[in-house]
Amino acid sequence: MNTTLNEAPRAWQRMLSGRRLDLLDPSPLDVELEDIAHGLARVARWNGQTFGDHAFSVAQHSLLVEQVTAELLKTPTREDRLYALLHDAPEYVIGDMISPFKAVMGGAYKDVELRLEQAVHVHMGLSADIPGALKKTIKKADGVVAYYEATKLAGFSETEARQFFAIPKGINPDTLDLEPMPTVAAQNAFIDRVRAIEQSS
Repeated sequence: MNTTLNEAPRAWQRMLSGRRLDLLDPSPLDVELEDIAHGLARVARWNGQTFGDHAFSVAQHSLLVEQVTAELLKTPTREDRLYALLHDAPEYVIGDMISPFKAVMGGAYKDVELRLEQAVHVHMGLSADIPGALKKTIKKADGVVAYYEATKLAGFSETEARQFFAIPKGINPDTLDLEPMPTVAAQNAFIDRVRAIEQSS
């Protein structure tokens, strides 16, 4: 349908759950875990430029970041784990933009990303914003996982990867499942992990 000069462009997306999510003013009521998992399992890390029969999805990446965050924190809470697992949740709507493109887009992209992140957090029973110290730990974990993805999946040399990502210390890469999962397997694994965390004490 064409938009006339007097009409604002459509700023919402229809989800498979039937929800209509407004990108400019997302409501926690329009967020569904199944939509998040479905979307993240179909968004490829590294723009799909990875080895393997399947794309390495943001859903699988998120599982690894939660795992590494827990190792860094030693005694993570239920909330810590959920924040880590959901750290890239907005990408179920806006996709995984590579860092250079985010830099080009600037503030507008970050504003949309933040509003989506806050809506997801509130829907999942968390405070809208991640506590500052935890945010730094998740960012470190994200960098560690990115380093291993870069060197084992995306064709980076270790020397090159050290220029852009966190140099891993104390994390055994053998504990990280970097074998790209089929889409539905990644989707189900993400949902199962959220449910397991929610049921933990």
